[in-house]
Amino acid sequence: MRKVFFFLLALATGPIQAQGDFDAWLGDFRQDAKAQGISSATLDAALTGVVPNERVIELDRRQPEFLQTFSSYLGRRVTPAQVARGQDQLEQHATLLDAVERKYAIPKAVLVAFWGLETHYGAVLGNLNVPASLATLAFDGRRGGFFRSQLLDALRIIDAGHVSAADMKGSWAGAMGNMQFMPSTFRAYAVDGDGDGRINLWQSLPDALYSAANYLQQAGWRANEPVAIEVRLPAGFDWRQARVAHRLPVADWEALGVQAADAEALPVVAGRAAIVLPQGWQGPAFMVFDNFDVVMKWNRSVNYALAVAQLSHRLVGGNLLAVREGEAGALSVEQLKAMQQALNEIGIDAGTADGLLGPRTQTAIRVYQALHQLPVDGYPAPSVLAHIERTHAAAAMAGKLTLAPAPTFAEPAGLP
Repeated sequence: MRKVFFFLLALATGPIQAQGDFDAWLGDFRQDAKAQGISSATLDAALTGVVPNERVIELDRRQPEFLQTFSSYLGRRVTPAQVARGQDQLEQHATLLDAVERKYAIPKAVLVAFWGLETHYGAVLGNLNVPASLATLAFDGRRGGFFRSQLLDALRIIDAGHVSAADMKGSWAGAMGNMQFMPSTFRAYAVDGDGDGRINLWQSLPDALYSAANYLQQAGWRANEPVAIEVRLPAGFDWRQARVAHRLPVADWEALGVQAADAEALPVVAGRAAIVLPQGWQGPAFMVFDNFDVVMKWNRSVNYALAVAQLSHRLVGGNLLAVREGEAGALSVEQLKAMQQALNEIGIDAGTADGLLGPRTQTAIRVYQALHQLPVDGYPAPSVLAHIERTHAAAAMAGKLTLAPAPTFAEPAGLP
């Protein structure tokens, strides 16, 4: 907290004071890094002249204005152009991709899908100096411990001779190269794919692809099993069963009437599967498998994991989704906060009203939906917000609210 206070005070008193506080912090950090074995040459190359980057801090603290629906998320990432370019990459790098697949058993379409989602097949690698960005974030203090450890790992990568400090470019958060590895991920999983004695995730596609495949294999990838497939749910399906944590053998889902959307048989897999409704009961439904959990280790986003599945499916000629969208409209972050507060006030624990759709909020929505005989999908649709608003108003008039003050409800917004 002391670092945060001084940083905010420095911003208020001017750039000279801010630089002074940062320089003092950086001096202490250099001593610690040197004590941990990082060379003076690397420290000089990476940290000399570094100043706090206010743009990096702004991006770290930026909050979204709207929740993003699955259809909007997918529509921006799995486009016809993205599919066509990915198919070109599959053809152009077929020999390399075949070799990676033979070694790690990761399908080449899956690797190319990750590549496309992370950097548009290497077109957008990020142009910020990684040590400078990480030093800024480590000094800032909000997640200082995490970014300090990432900065130390970045310096170790430079010290090992894999990349120069000047060439270590990436995102504002320090993600690097074709597959956007954080420094700790680089050190744990990156491999020398082209055999030149160094690992260059920026310019060596063999290094990038072999490293990504190594990560996925070590994360538990199951060969010859999908990430997710679109399914059709039977009439009268119990929506309460559609959640990531509820796993059943595929045969049990099939016995309940769940079918593959493309009319083919459901896959035979070793583990259990779940049903996921990323845009509520009116939207597309997916059956997800153990490899879905592996993708979630890469990026803790259901939408991202489903986008990997859908892009890889499209790259090999798979069909478009049979159901493209659910209920229209997206809540704003402020509306979700109001929903959380309202649920709390009518006696359903939604946790802190922070505008974040976590498991606790989803459980609260499911409880509310069950109580009011709505489809129990846990999805914060605009219609659910409107229903909660009416229930909350009635409870307020009857003097039955458990908390105060009452939230202010805004009109549901269209897709951003």
